[in-house]
Amino acid sequence: MTAPFWLTPAAYLIPAHFPTSAWWTHAPFASWLVDALRPMVVVELGTHYGYSAFAFAEAGKRLDVPMTVYALDTWRGDDHAGFYEDDVFDYVRTTAREDYADRVQLFRGYFSESRARFAKSSVDLLHIDGRHAYEDVLEDFTEWVDTVRDGGIVLFHDIAERDNGFGVWRLWEEVSVPGRSFAFDHGHGLGVLSIGKPQPALRALFEADAATAAGIRADFAHLGDVCAKQGWLLSLPVELEQVREVVRAQAENGQRQHDLIEDLHARLGLETEHVAALMTSTSWRVTGPLRTLGRLLRRG
Repeated sequence: MTAPFWLTPAAYLIPAHFPTSAWWTHAPFASWLVDALRPMVVVELGTHYGYSAFAFAEAGKRLDVPMTVYALDTWRGDDHAGFYEDDVFDYVRTTAREDYADRVQLFRGYFSESRARFAKSSVDLLHIDGRHAYEDVLEDFTEWVDTVRDGGIVLFHDIAERDNGFGVWRLWEEVSVPGRSFAFDHGHGLGVLSIGKPQPALRALFEADAATAAGIRADFAHLGDVCAKQGWLLSLPVELEQVREVVRAQAENGQRQHDLIEDLHARLGLETEHVAALMTSTSWRVTGPLRTLGRLLRRG
């Protein structure tokens, strides 16, 4: 029995890096797409911790595709992803240098500042995952779509999110057309759009009937879940060490509180001994009448 066209060996590849990301479950499709499209130039608008960029680069390395991933981001964050410090950029830069020096290039700044670097029809795969308000994603798509060659692909992440100001779904409804688009529901949703006529290796994806499309979605959702579990297992030691740090800090704080209480008890014991010694001393007994007289005078 022949395996379905989408269940190729590439779909079972596991990324080498699993930084925090809402994109974990899309890595199997990313690997399949790299194998089918064989892109030379990949541009990513919005990289954050770099998971998707590294997933593309890792797939290219294992499949021997001589591709370059251009990752664009301010690495400052936004109101959807949250704001963060330079440690995020430092992680992405270090990982890119150590594992993908010849495959990943980082451009830090606003997307518009890098637009002139890319000629029209020079990009094979464009991944849009920046700010997610409708106006923002529309601007990104409008400014960058002409960089994608005929038969190239645009990916839209978060097409299934409709709350908290997300508007990618609106743009997806406007640009997706039968025969040139495919949508995944898992992992916050991923829209796949062919610019112009799809190339032969991808035509079956875009022309899939309802039953076949359901099978594609179910299989990649399952593979994505396996990938995410693998990522969770790989990240578990780090999470455990973080828990240990919290426990150690709490234990140290508890020990400090214990030592403080012990010190107070010791001081209280010394004061009690001092008072007891004073009350049994000769001077205390001799001055007893004076203390009695003082109490009587206060009552008077």
